[in-house]
Amino acid sequence: MPQFTIETTYHLPVFRHSTYLAETSDVACRFAIEDTDWSGQREDCESSGETHVTGAGAAYRGQAIPVHAHFGEAVQRKAPQFELMLGLLKIIVGDAKARRPTPPGWLGKAEWAIARGEAILADARDPS
Repeated sequence: MPQFTIETTYHLPVFRHSTYLAETSDVACRFAIEDTDWSGQREDCESSGETHVTGAGAAYRGQAIPVHAHFGEAVQRKAPQFELMLGLLKIIVGDAKARRPTPPGWLGKAEWAIARGEAILADARDPS
């Protein structure tokens, strides 16, 4: 029986509390983002991110094995899904504005994208 080495990880939030003199909260937020001094940082172990797969291989021998997207971090699944759904929405709205029917192939792609988006939100596998 083959052995597989699976690399998993989670993101650990690190935070700091800093006080800034500023005319508005927006300016203070900009100061905080630009501040590179993290010497007073603290880790928030209770708010760590989900465990997700970052790699797979045959016990570090040979080539990496492809890993299904649904084992990845949810936020990394959402980013390309947003781009896909925005593109489909632009096509469908463009067709509606031009008063032309959307080709059936595009509606099928939109239905698949909706199903995939729902799977991501439910932390489930992508539709086949």
